Amino acid sequence: MLCCLISAAADKDKYDVVVVGAGLSGLQDAHSVRAAGFSVCVLEATNRIGGKTLTVQSCEKGFNDLGASWINDTNQSEMFKLYQRYGIDTEIQRDSGETLLQAADGSIAKVPFGTLPGNLEVMLALLEVFRTECALIDLDNPTKTARAREIDQLTFREFCVQQAQSDDAIEISNLLSTCVAGVESDEVSALFMLLYFKSGAGIDNIISDQKDGGQYLRNRQGNQIISQKMAEELGQNCVFLRMLVTSIDQSREGRCVVSTEGGLSFYSGRVIVSIPASLYHQIAFKPALPGQKAILSDNTAAGYYSKLIYVFNEPWWQKAGFSGVLDSDKGPITFTRDTSIQTDDQWSITCFLAGDKGRNWSKLPRASRHQKAWEQFSQRFGEFVDVPTPTNTLEMEWSKEAHFLGAPCPITIPGVLTNIGGELATPVGRVHFVGTETSNQWRGYMEGAVRSGQRGGAEVVKALLVEPAACLRDSSYLSVSFYGNRCECLSAEGNNNNTVVE
Repeated sequence: MLCCLISAAADKDKYDVVVVGAGLSGLQDAHSVRAAGFSVCVLEATNRIGGKTLTVQSCEKGFNDLGASWINDTNQSEMFKLYQRYGIDTEIQRDSGETLLQAADGSIAKVPFGTLPGNLEVMLALLEVFRTECALIDLDNPTKTARAREIDQLTFREFCVQQAQSDDAIEISNLLSTCVAGVESDEVSALFMLLYFKSGAGIDNIISDQKDGGQYLRNRQGNQIISQKMAEELGQNCVFLRMLVTSIDQSREGRCVVSTEGGLSFYSGRVIVSIPASLYHQIAFKPALPGQKAILSDNTAAGYYSKLIYVFNEPWWQKAGFSGVLDSDKGPITFTRDTSIQTDDQWSITCFLAGDKGRNWSKLPRASRHQKAWEQFSQRFGEFVDVPTPTNTLEMEWSKEAHFLGAPCPITIPGVLTNIGGELATPVGRVHFVGTETSNQWRGYMEGAVRSGQRGGAEVVKALLVEPAACLRDSSYLSVSFYGNRCECLSAEGNNNNTVVE
Protein backbone atom coordinates (compact mmCIF):
# COMPACT_ATOMS: atom_id res chain seq x y z
CA MET A 1 0.00 0.00 0.00
CA LEU A 2 1.13 3.52 -0.83
CA CYS A 3 -0.57 6.46 0.86
CA CYS A 4 -0.23 10.07 -0.33
CA LEU A 5 -1.36 12.88 1.96
CA ILE A 6 -3.09 15.75 0.16
CA SER A 7 -2.54 19.43 0.86
CA ALA A 8 -5.73 21.31 1.70
CA ALA A 9 -4.55 24.35 -0.26
CA ALA A 10 -3.43 23.34 -3.73
CA ASP A 11 -1.58 25.67 -6.08
CA LYS A 12 -3.97 26.71 -8.82
CA ASP A 13 -1.45 25.99 -11.55
CA LYS A 14 -0.35 22.53 -10.36
CA TYR A 15 -2.40 19.43 -11.06
CA ASP A 16 -2.01 15.72 -11.48
CA VAL A 17 -3.57 15.96 -14.93
CA VAL A 18 -4.12 18.78 -17.41
CA VAL A 19 -6.69 18.16 -20.14
CA VAL A 20 -6.47 20.19 -23.35
CA GLY A 21 -9.95 20.70 -24.79
CA ALA A 22 -13.39 20.99 -23.15
CA GLY A 23 -15.46 18.90 -25.52
CA LEU A 24 -17.12 15.61 -24.59
CA SER A 25 -13.83 13.68 -24.74
CA GLY A 26 -11.91 16.09 -22.55
CA LEU A 27 -14.66 16.51 -19.99
CA GLN A 28 -15.13 12.75 -19.73
CA ASP A 29 -11.39 12.47 -19.14
CA ALA A 30 -11.63 15.01 -16.36
CA HIS A 31 -14.51 13.14 -14.73
CA SER A 32 -12.64 9.84 -14.88
CA VAL A 33 -9.53 11.39 -13.35
CA ARG A 34 -11.47 13.24 -10.65
CA ALA A 35 -13.44 10.10 -9.74
CA ALA A 36 -10.15 8.37 -8.93
CA GLY A 37 -9.20 11.17 -6.55
CA PHE A 38 -6.68 12.96 -8.72
CA SER A 39 -6.63 16.69 -9.34
CA VAL A 40 -7.39 17.91 -12.85
CA CYS A 41 -7.97 21.05 -14.85
CA VAL A 42 -9.31 21.51 -18.37
CA LEU A 43 -7.95 24.19 -20.71
CA GLU A 44 -10.25 25.27 -23.54
CA ALA A 45 -9.08 27.51 -26.39
CA THR A 46 -12.50 28.93 -27.25
CA ASN A 47 -14.94 31.00 -25.21
CA ARG A 48 -17.36 28.14 -24.66
CA ILE A 49 -17.65 24.54 -23.48
CA GLY A 50 -18.78 21.74 -25.75
CA GLY A 51 -16.38 21.21 -28.64
CA LYS A 52 -18.35 20.19 -31.73
CA THR A 53 -21.62 20.37 -29.81
CA LEU A 54 -23.12 23.83 -30.18
CA THR A 55 -26.70 24.69 -29.23
CA VAL A 56 -28.45 27.96 -30.05
CA GLN A 57 -31.91 29.31 -29.37
CA SER A 58 -33.87 29.09 -32.61
CA CYS A 59 -37.26 30.45 -31.54
CA GLU A 60 -38.98 31.79 -28.44
CA LYS A 61 -39.08 28.47 -26.61
CA GLY A 62 -36.93 26.15 -28.68
CA PHE A 63 -33.32 25.27 -29.35
CA ASN A 64 -31.40 23.71 -32.21
CA ASP A 65 -28.02 22.08 -32.65
CA LEU A 66 -25.48 23.61 -35.01
CA GLY A 67 -23.11 20.81 -34.09
CA ALA A 68 -23.60 17.12 -33.31
CA SER A 69 -27.31 16.28 -33.18
CA TRP A 70 -28.23 12.60 -32.84
CA ILE A 71 -27.77 9.56 -30.63
CA ASN A 72 -29.68 6.33 -30.04
CA ASP A 73 -30.63 4.48 -26.87
CA THR A 74 -29.22 1.06 -27.73
CA ASN A 75 -25.73 0.81 -29.21
CA GLN A 76 -24.79 4.36 -28.15
CA SER A 77 -25.01 3.44 -24.49
CA GLU A 78 -22.54 5.94 -23.03
CA MET A 79 -24.24 9.00 -24.50
CA PHE A 80 -27.64 7.66 -23.52
CA LYS A 81 -26.40 7.21 -19.94
CA LEU A 82 -25.49 10.90 -19.93
CA TYR A 83 -28.95 11.76 -21.27
CA GLN A 84 -30.48 9.81 -18.39
CA ARG A 85 -28.08 11.26 -15.84
CA TYR A 86 -28.96 14.84 -16.76
CA GLY A 87 -32.68 14.31 -17.33
CA ILE A 88 -32.63 15.04 -21.06
CA ASP A 89 -35.90 15.06 -22.98
CA THR A 90 -35.50 13.10 -26.21
CA GLU A 91 -37.22 13.56 -29.55
CA ILE A 92 -37.52 10.63 -31.95
CA GLN A 93 -36.40 11.58 -35.44
CA ARG A 94 -39.36 11.86 -37.81
CA ASP A 95 -39.24 9.06 -40.39
CA SER A 96 -42.46 9.38 -42.35
CA GLY A 97 -43.72 11.31 -45.35
CA GLU A 98 -42.46 11.86 -48.88
CA THR A 99 -38.76 12.49 -49.58
CA LEU A 100 -37.30 14.53 -52.42
CA LEU A 101 -34.38 13.17 -54.46
CA GLN A 102 -32.51 15.66 -56.66
CA ALA A 103 -30.28 14.27 -59.40
CA ALA A 104 -27.08 15.89 -60.63
CA ASP A 105 -28.96 17.40 -63.59
CA GLY A 106 -31.36 19.13 -61.18
CA SER A 107 -34.36 16.91 -61.84
CA ILE A 108 -36.48 16.07 -58.82
CA ALA A 109 -38.36 12.95 -57.76
CA LYS A 110 -40.83 12.49 -54.93
CA VAL A 111 -40.43 9.10 -53.23
CA PRO A 112 -41.44 7.40 -49.96
CA PHE A 113 -39.21 8.02 -46.93
CA GLY A 114 -36.32 5.56 -46.81
CA THR A 115 -36.00 5.15 -50.57
CA LEU A 116 -32.35 4.70 -51.45
CA PRO A 117 -30.96 7.20 -53.97
CA GLY A 118 -28.99 6.36 -57.11
CA ASN A 119 -28.97 3.10 -59.05
CA LEU A 120 -30.83 0.77 -56.68
CA GLU A 121 -29.20 -2.40 -57.97
CA VAL A 122 -25.71 -0.96 -57.53
CA MET A 123 -26.57 0.53 -54.14
CA LEU A 124 -27.89 -2.78 -52.79
CA ALA A 125 -24.86 -4.63 -54.13
CA LEU A 126 -22.48 -2.18 -52.46
CA LEU A 127 -24.33 -2.33 -49.15
CA GLU A 128 -23.86 -6.10 -49.17
CA VAL A 129 -20.15 -5.65 -49.91
CA PHE A 130 -19.85 -3.22 -46.98
CA ARG A 131 -21.58 -5.68 -44.65
CA THR A 132 -19.26 -8.50 -45.70
CA GLU A 133 -16.06 -6.46 -45.45
CA CYS A 134 -17.04 -4.84 -42.15
CA ALA A 135 -17.62 -8.25 -40.60
CA LEU A 136 -13.93 -9.02 -41.21
CA ILE A 137 -12.55 -5.82 -39.68
CA ASP A 138 -10.72 -5.98 -36.36
CA LEU A 139 -11.76 -2.76 -34.63
CA ASP A 140 -8.91 -2.94 -32.13
CA ASN A 141 -6.31 -3.42 -34.85
CA PRO A 142 -7.57 -2.75 -38.39
CA THR A 143 -4.19 -3.72 -39.83
CA LYS A 144 -4.99 -7.35 -38.95
CA THR A 145 -7.97 -7.23 -41.29
CA ALA A 146 -7.75 -9.52 -44.29
CA ARG A 147 -6.56 -7.56 -47.33
CA ALA A 148 -6.12 -4.49 -45.11
CA ARG A 149 -3.17 -3.07 -47.04
CA GLU A 150 -4.78 -3.77 -50.38
CA ILE A 151 -7.99 -2.01 -49.38
CA ASP A 152 -6.15 0.87 -47.69
CA GLN A 153 -4.27 1.63 -50.91
CA LEU A 154 -7.57 2.37 -52.65
CA THR A 155 -9.72 5.45 -52.35
CA PHE A 156 -13.29 4.75 -51.34
CA ARG A 157 -14.37 5.64 -54.88
CA GLU A 158 -11.93 3.19 -56.46
CA PHE A 159 -13.04 0.45 -54.08
CA CYS A 160 -16.74 0.98 -54.82
CA VAL A 161 -16.26 1.09 -58.60
CA GLN A 162 -14.07 -2.01 -58.42
CA GLN A 163 -16.63 -3.92 -56.39
CA ALA A 164 -19.70 -2.81 -58.35
CA GLN A 165 -18.08 -2.85 -61.78
CA SER A 166 -20.19 0.20 -62.59
CA ASP A 167 -19.59 3.94 -62.90
CA ASP A 168 -22.86 4.41 -61.00
CA ALA A 169 -20.80 3.53 -57.95
CA ILE A 170 -19.09 6.93 -58.20
CA GLU A 171 -22.30 8.78 -57.37
CA ILE A 172 -23.14 6.35 -54.56
CA SER A 173 -19.66 6.46 -53.04
CA ASN A 174 -19.74 10.28 -53.08
CA LEU A 175 -23.16 10.31 -51.45
CA LEU A 176 -21.95 8.12 -48.60
CA SER A 177 -18.58 9.79 -48.02
CA THR A 178 -19.94 13.34 -48.10
CA CYS A 179 -22.92 12.60 -45.86
CA VAL A 180 -20.90 10.59 -43.35
CA ALA A 181 -17.49 12.27 -43.37
CA GLY A 182 -17.81 15.52 -45.35
CA VAL A 183 -15.31 14.47 -48.02
CA GLU A 184 -15.41 13.30 -51.62
CA SER A 185 -14.97 9.58 -52.15
CA ASP A 186 -11.64 10.09 -53.94
CA GLU A 187 -10.19 11.89 -50.88
CA VAL A 188 -10.48 9.13 -48.33
CA SER A 189 -9.11 5.63 -47.85
CA ALA A 190 -11.51 2.76 -48.51
CA LEU A 191 -10.30 1.07 -45.32
CA PHE A 192 -11.03 4.22 -43.33
CA MET A 193 -14.63 4.27 -44.58
CA LEU A 194 -15.16 0.58 -43.86
CA LEU A 195 -13.69 1.06 -40.38
CA TYR A 196 -15.99 4.06 -39.91
CA PHE A 197 -19.00 1.93 -40.88
CA LYS A 198 -17.94 -0.94 -38.61
CA SER A 199 -17.36 1.37 -35.64
CA GLY A 200 -20.93 2.64 -36.03
CA ALA A 201 -22.46 -0.82 -35.71
CA GLY A 202 -22.47 -1.33 -39.47
CA ILE A 203 -23.52 0.56 -42.58
CA ASP A 204 -27.22 -0.11 -41.98
CA ASN A 205 -27.15 1.64 -38.62
CA ILE A 206 -24.88 4.45 -39.85
CA ILE A 207 -27.43 5.55 -42.47
CA SER A 208 -30.56 4.83 -40.42
CA ASP A 209 -32.90 7.38 -38.83
CA GLN A 210 -34.74 4.62 -37.00
CA LYS A 211 -34.26 2.50 -33.87
CA ASP A 212 -30.58 1.55 -33.39
CA GLY A 213 -29.59 4.05 -36.09
CA GLY A 214 -27.15 6.91 -35.92
CA GLN A 215 -29.91 9.49 -36.40
CA TYR A 216 -32.64 8.14 -34.10
CA LEU A 217 -32.89 10.51 -31.11
CA ARG A 218 -32.40 14.25 -30.67
CA ASN A 219 -31.99 16.35 -27.55
CA ARG A 220 -34.83 18.77 -26.85
CA GLN A 221 -32.50 20.99 -24.79
CA GLY A 222 -29.65 20.69 -27.30
CA ASN A 223 -26.54 18.53 -26.95
CA GLN A 224 -24.22 21.27 -25.69
CA ILE A 225 -26.03 21.05 -22.36
CA ILE A 226 -24.35 17.68 -21.75
CA SER A 227 -20.89 19.28 -21.75
CA GLN A 228 -22.17 22.21 -19.71
CA LYS A 229 -23.56 19.87 -17.06
CA MET A 230 -20.34 17.87 -16.99
CA ALA A 231 -18.33 21.06 -16.50
CA GLU A 232 -20.66 22.22 -13.72
CA GLU A 233 -20.12 18.95 -11.87
CA LEU A 234 -16.37 19.45 -12.01
CA GLY A 235 -16.85 22.66 -10.03
CA GLN A 236 -15.21 26.06 -10.07
CA ASN A 237 -11.55 26.57 -10.97
CA CYS A 238 -11.45 23.40 -13.03
CA VAL A 239 -12.43 24.40 -16.58
CA PHE A 240 -10.67 27.48 -17.96
CA LEU A 241 -11.90 29.15 -21.16
CA ARG A 242 -9.88 31.22 -23.66
CA MET A 243 -6.80 29.18 -22.79
CA LEU A 244 -5.16 28.39 -26.12
CA VAL A 245 -2.42 25.85 -25.45
CA THR A 246 0.70 26.61 -27.47
CA SER A 247 3.21 24.15 -26.02
CA ILE A 248 3.48 20.97 -23.99
CA ASP A 249 6.91 20.37 -22.48
CA GLN A 250 7.58 16.97 -20.90
CA SER A 251 11.36 17.24 -21.00
CA ARG A 252 11.48 17.67 -17.22
CA GLU A 253 11.62 14.36 -15.39
CA GLY A 254 8.25 13.43 -13.92
CA ARG A 255 6.51 16.67 -14.81
CA CYS A 256 4.81 18.32 -17.78
CA VAL A 257 4.52 22.05 -18.41
CA VAL A 258 1.52 23.19 -20.43
CA SER A 259 1.83 26.79 -21.65
CA THR A 260 -0.86 29.02 -23.12
CA GLU A 261 -0.90 31.87 -25.62
CA GLY A 262 -1.46 34.28 -22.75
CA GLY A 263 1.79 33.29 -21.07
CA LEU A 264 0.34 31.10 -18.32
CA SER A 265 1.89 27.78 -17.38
CA PHE A 266 0.18 24.77 -15.82
CA TYR A 267 2.19 21.95 -14.26
CA SER A 268 1.05 18.35 -14.16
CA GLY A 269 2.15 14.75 -14.00
CA ARG A 270 0.16 13.81 -17.10
CA VAL A 271 -1.47 15.63 -20.01
CA ILE A 272 -4.45 14.51 -22.08
CA VAL A 273 -4.77 16.13 -25.51
CA SER A 274 -8.40 16.26 -26.60
CA ILE A 275 -8.27 18.18 -29.87
CA PRO A 276 -8.60 16.87 -33.45
CA ALA A 277 -5.53 14.90 -34.52
CA SER A 278 -5.21 17.13 -37.57
CA LEU A 279 -4.49 20.08 -35.25
CA TYR A 280 -1.62 18.59 -33.25
CA HIS A 281 0.81 20.66 -35.30
CA GLN A 282 -0.64 23.80 -33.68
CA ILE A 283 1.01 22.76 -30.41
CA ALA A 284 4.78 22.80 -29.91
CA PHE A 285 5.62 19.48 -28.24
CA LYS A 286 8.93 19.16 -26.41
CA PRO A 287 10.42 16.76 -27.21
CA ALA A 288 8.80 16.78 -30.64
CA LEU A 289 6.20 14.14 -31.40
CA PRO A 290 7.78 10.96 -32.75
CA GLY A 291 7.97 10.78 -36.53
CA GLN A 292 5.02 8.46 -37.09
CA LYS A 293 2.76 10.43 -34.74
CA ALA A 294 3.65 13.69 -36.49
CA ILE A 295 3.21 12.16 -39.94
CA LEU A 296 -0.17 10.80 -38.90
CA SER A 297 -1.31 14.24 -37.79
CA ASP A 298 -0.07 15.80 -41.02
CA ASN A 299 -1.93 13.22 -43.09
CA THR A 300 -5.34 13.58 -41.49
CA ALA A 301 -7.88 16.30 -42.18
CA ALA A 302 -11.50 16.91 -41.26
CA GLY A 303 -14.07 17.15 -44.01
CA TYR A 304 -16.15 20.15 -45.03
CA TYR A 305 -19.39 19.92 -43.06
CA SER A 306 -21.67 22.89 -42.44
CA LYS A 307 -25.21 23.43 -41.26
CA LEU A 308 -27.86 25.88 -42.38
CA ILE A 309 -31.09 25.75 -40.36
CA TYR A 310 -34.37 27.23 -41.55
CA VAL A 311 -36.88 27.96 -38.78
CA PHE A 312 -40.58 28.44 -39.58
CA ASN A 313 -43.80 29.42 -37.82
CA GLU A 314 -45.45 26.14 -38.75
CA PRO A 315 -44.53 22.68 -40.09
CA TRP A 316 -45.79 23.34 -43.62
CA TRP A 317 -43.92 20.32 -45.02
CA GLN A 318 -45.53 17.97 -42.53
CA LYS A 319 -48.99 19.29 -43.39
CA ALA A 320 -48.21 18.66 -47.07
CA GLY A 321 -47.14 15.08 -46.36
CA PHE A 322 -43.36 15.55 -46.67
CA SER A 323 -40.68 14.12 -44.39
CA GLY A 324 -38.53 17.24 -44.67
CA VAL A 325 -35.79 15.19 -46.35
CA LEU A 326 -34.13 16.45 -49.52
CA ASP A 327 -31.20 14.37 -50.79
CA SER A 328 -29.33 16.16 -53.56
CA ASP A 329 -26.55 15.17 -55.94
CA LYS A 330 -26.53 18.71 -57.36
CA GLY A 331 -26.04 20.93 -54.32
CA PRO A 332 -25.08 23.11 -52.70
CA ILE A 333 -27.27 21.43 -50.07
CA THR A 334 -26.36 17.74 -49.81
CA PHE A 335 -29.20 16.57 -47.56
CA THR A 336 -31.77 17.88 -45.09
CA ARG A 337 -33.60 16.60 -42.02
CA ASP A 338 -36.65 17.71 -40.04
CA THR A 339 -35.27 18.95 -36.70
CA SER A 340 -38.52 20.20 -35.18
CA ILE A 341 -39.50 19.93 -31.53
CA GLN A 342 -43.30 19.94 -31.39
CA THR A 343 -43.43 20.47 -27.61
CA ASP A 344 -41.65 23.82 -27.99
CA ASP A 345 -43.49 24.86 -31.17
CA GLN A 346 -40.04 24.82 -32.79
CA TRP A 347 -40.38 23.99 -36.49
CA SER A 348 -37.17 23.66 -38.45
CA ILE A 349 -35.39 21.88 -41.27
CA THR A 350 -31.62 21.51 -41.02
CA CYS A 351 -29.62 21.58 -44.25
CA PHE A 352 -26.20 19.92 -44.48
CA LEU A 353 -23.60 21.23 -46.92
CA ALA A 354 -20.67 18.88 -47.35
CA GLY A 355 -17.75 17.89 -49.53
CA ASP A 356 -16.78 19.80 -52.67
CA LYS A 357 -20.26 21.25 -53.18
CA GLY A 358 -20.09 22.67 -49.69
CA ARG A 359 -16.55 23.98 -50.16
CA ASN A 360 -17.51 25.79 -53.38
CA TRP A 361 -20.58 27.26 -51.66
CA SER A 362 -18.38 28.36 -48.74
CA LYS A 363 -16.27 30.57 -51.02
CA LEU A 364 -19.24 32.87 -51.66
CA PRO A 365 -20.01 35.95 -49.52
CA ARG A 366 -22.47 35.24 -46.72
CA ALA A 367 -25.44 36.87 -48.48
CA SER A 368 -24.73 34.96 -51.68
CA ARG A 369 -24.35 31.69 -49.77
CA HIS A 370 -27.72 32.12 -48.16
CA GLN A 371 -29.36 33.14 -51.41
CA LYS A 372 -27.99 30.14 -53.31
CA ALA A 373 -28.98 27.64 -50.63
CA TRP A 374 -32.44 29.15 -50.22
CA GLU A 375 -33.03 29.06 -53.96
CA GLN A 376 -32.29 25.35 -54.05
CA PHE A 377 -34.35 24.59 -50.96
CA SER A 378 -37.41 26.72 -51.78
CA GLN A 379 -37.52 25.83 -55.47
CA ARG A 380 -37.25 22.09 -54.94
CA PHE A 381 -39.92 21.94 -52.25
CA GLY A 382 -41.78 24.69 -54.12
CA GLU A 383 -42.47 22.32 -56.99
CA PHE A 384 -44.99 20.60 -54.72
CA VAL A 385 -46.01 23.02 -51.94
CA ASP A 386 -45.98 26.73 -51.09
CA VAL A 387 -42.79 27.43 -49.13
CA PRO A 388 -43.00 30.36 -46.67
CA THR A 389 -40.10 32.62 -45.75
CA PRO A 390 -38.26 31.35 -42.65
CA THR A 391 -38.56 33.34 -39.44
CA ASN A 392 -34.94 32.60 -38.59
CA THR A 393 -31.88 31.27 -40.42
CA LEU A 394 -28.94 29.80 -38.51
CA GLU A 395 -25.56 28.94 -40.00
CA MET A 396 -22.40 27.19 -38.83
CA GLU A 397 -19.33 26.55 -41.00
CA TRP A 398 -17.10 24.28 -38.94
CA SER A 399 -14.27 24.50 -41.46
CA LYS A 400 -13.90 28.21 -40.75
CA GLU A 401 -13.54 27.66 -37.01
CA ALA A 402 -9.80 27.89 -36.25
CA HIS A 403 -9.91 25.32 -33.45
CA PHE A 404 -11.79 22.70 -35.45
CA LEU A 405 -11.16 23.28 -39.19
CA GLY A 406 -13.93 20.91 -40.16
CA ALA A 407 -16.21 18.12 -39.00
CA PRO A 408 -17.17 15.53 -37.98
CA CYS A 409 -13.64 14.15 -37.46
CA PRO A 410 -10.29 13.80 -39.23
CA ILE A 411 -10.13 11.20 -42.03
CA THR A 412 -7.09 9.46 -43.49
CA ILE A 413 -5.93 9.28 -47.08
CA PRO A 414 -4.96 5.95 -48.71
CA GLY A 415 -1.97 4.18 -47.18
CA VAL A 416 -2.00 5.90 -43.80
CA LEU A 417 -4.07 3.53 -41.66
CA THR A 418 -2.07 0.38 -42.38
CA ASN A 419 1.28 2.12 -42.04
CA ILE A 420 0.89 4.37 -39.02
CA GLY A 421 -2.81 4.36 -38.12
CA GLY A 422 -2.08 2.50 -34.90
CA GLU A 423 -0.31 5.60 -33.58
CA LEU A 424 -3.54 7.58 -33.33
CA ALA A 425 -4.37 6.72 -29.71
CA THR A 426 -0.85 5.78 -28.58
CA PRO A 427 0.51 7.87 -25.66
CA VAL A 428 3.80 9.70 -26.08
CA GLY A 429 5.59 9.68 -22.76
CA ARG A 430 3.33 11.45 -20.28
CA VAL A 431 1.02 12.84 -22.97
CA HIS A 432 -2.13 10.94 -23.89
CA PHE A 433 -4.41 11.46 -26.89
CA VAL A 434 -8.19 11.19 -27.12
CA GLY A 435 -10.98 12.35 -29.41
CA THR A 436 -13.78 10.71 -31.33
CA GLU A 437 -11.42 9.75 -34.16
CA THR A 438 -9.44 7.59 -31.71
CA SER A 439 -12.47 5.54 -30.67
CA ASN A 440 -13.17 2.08 -32.06
CA GLN A 441 -16.88 2.53 -31.34
CA TRP A 442 -18.94 5.17 -33.17
CA ARG A 443 -15.93 7.03 -34.51
CA GLY A 444 -16.89 10.58 -35.52
CA TYR A 445 -19.93 10.66 -33.23
CA MET A 446 -20.58 11.93 -29.70
CA GLU A 447 -20.60 8.32 -28.52
CA GLY A 448 -17.08 7.89 -29.85
CA ALA A 449 -15.98 11.07 -28.09
CA VAL A 450 -17.26 9.90 -24.70
CA ARG A 451 -15.79 6.42 -25.11
CA SER A 452 -12.41 7.86 -26.05
CA GLY A 453 -12.54 10.02 -22.94
CA GLN A 454 -13.22 6.96 -20.83
CA ARG A 455 -10.28 5.18 -22.43
CA GLY A 456 -7.93 8.15 -21.99
CA GLY A 457 -9.00 8.70 -18.41
CA ALA A 458 -8.42 5.05 -17.56
CA GLU A 459 -4.96 5.17 -19.19
CA VAL A 460 -3.93 8.15 -17.12
CA VAL A 461 -5.34 6.88 -13.84
CA LYS A 462 -3.61 3.54 -14.34
CA ALA A 463 -0.33 5.35 -14.99
CA LEU A 464 -0.72 7.59 -11.95
CA LEU A 465 -1.47 4.64 -9.69
CA VAL A 466 2.08 3.40 -10.21
CA GLU A 467 3.72 6.80 -9.82
CA PRO A 468 4.46 7.32 -6.09
CA ALA A 469 5.47 10.93 -6.68
CA ALA A 470 2.07 11.88 -8.00
CA CYS A 471 0.97 15.04 -6.19
CA LEU A 472 -2.74 14.55 -5.58
CA ARG A 473 -4.42 17.90 -4.98
CA ASP A 474 -8.13 17.22 -4.65
CA SER A 475 -8.89 18.98 -1.35
CA SER A 476 -12.10 16.95 -0.91
CA TYR A 477 -9.92 13.96 0.02
CA LEU A 478 -7.55 13.65 2.97
CA SER A 479 -5.73 10.66 1.56
CA VAL A 480 -5.66 8.30 -1.37
CA SER A 481 -4.47 4.73 -0.90
CA PHE A 482 -3.50 2.31 -3.65
CA TYR A 483 -4.12 -1.45 -3.35
CA GLY A 484 -3.02 -3.05 -6.60
CA ASN A 485 -5.44 -1.75 -9.20
CA ARG A 486 -7.84 -0.33 -6.60
CA CYS A 487 -7.74 3.32 -5.58
CA GLU A 488 -9.34 4.13 -2.19
CA CYS A 489 -10.00 7.82 -1.48
CA LEU A 490 -10.78 8.90 2.10
CA SER A 491 -12.81 12.12 2.38
CA ALA A 492 -12.91 14.57 5.28
CA GLU A 493 -16.31 13.11 6.21
CA GLY A 494 -14.79 9.66 6.53
CA ASN A 495 -16.43 8.32 3.37
CA ASN A 496 -14.50 6.03 1.07
CA ASN A 497 -14.56 6.25 -2.72
CA ASN A 498 -13.27 3.08 -4.35
CA THR A 499 -12.14 3.16 -7.96
CA VAL A 500 -10.94 0.13 -9.87
CA VAL A 501 -8.68 0.72 -12.84
CA GLU A 502 -8.54 -2.16 -15.30
